[in-house]
Amino acid sequence: MRIGELAALAGVSTRTVRHYHHLGLLPEPERRANGYREYGLRDAVLLSRIRRLTELGLGLDEVRDVLAEDAGRELHEVLTELDADLARQEADIRERRERLRTLLRRAEEHGGLPAEGPVSEELADVFGRMARASAARPGPEPAMAAQERELMAMFESMGTATAEVSTLLGTALDDPEAMDRAYEVYALLDELAEADVDDPRVTRAAQAICDSLPDHVAAELAAGAQEALAAEEARPGDAAGAQALMEAFYAHFAPAQAAAVRQAIRLFTERAR
Repeated sequence: MRIGELAALAGVSTRTVRHYHHLGLLPEPERRANGYREYGLRDAVLLSRIRRLTELGLGLDEVRDVLAEDAGRELHEVLTELDADLARQEADIRERRERLRTLLRRAEEHGGLPAEGPVSEELADVFGRMARASAARPGPEPAMAAQERELMAMFESMGTATAEVSTLLGTALDDPEAMDRAYEVYALLDELAEADVDDPRVTRAAQAICDSLPDHVAAELAAGAQEALAAEEARPGDAAGAQALMEAFYAHFAPAQAAAVRQAIRLFTERAR
């Protein structure tokens, strides 16, 4: 058989056959005097087996392992592992589809999703309350409010510890009066967008940030604030991951805004002592 006839018999392309030759999965056959490959029945059987194994989901490295064993034991083990892996993928797909259904349901019920999404139901509720609070206030929403939502969404996506920060910040906005205080803080921070770091409004904004947090939230966030300060002041190479996160966090603000946040963290840590 010529390569085209072999490929057609096994249900693959001639390019696939050549690729299997290149990988060593399918041995190169002897060539005729004219240089053409001459394939036999054994080659067709082997090629068909490779195709069936790949259709089951095995990678080519796994196929090579199976073909290296004459006994069926290796094949059985590989297929068992494959079945377990597919079961995990199936469970993951079900979970992802459930999350997608939740997002679609929220979009239908609320006329869309937060621009910062997808986020959890809890955080989406916080963002919804922020949107309503902003709509009730005169003028456009402070830019810092949108920036706060971006940070909360980022915290939530980064794992357990940072997700707790996002949850606490959302809890702090449960009270309508707390939401009003938060928007006053956002407005103060917006004023600092073009200010110098030694502007007297920096201290006023820092105090407003600290005062806007309820006592129970301040107590729970105190340890995290202390870790943030330690990470920022660490020697080069110490707490590298935390330090990089804090550097990126402060870089998210204008210089005077970052100075206000730094002062607020210190005030807020002292308050919790």
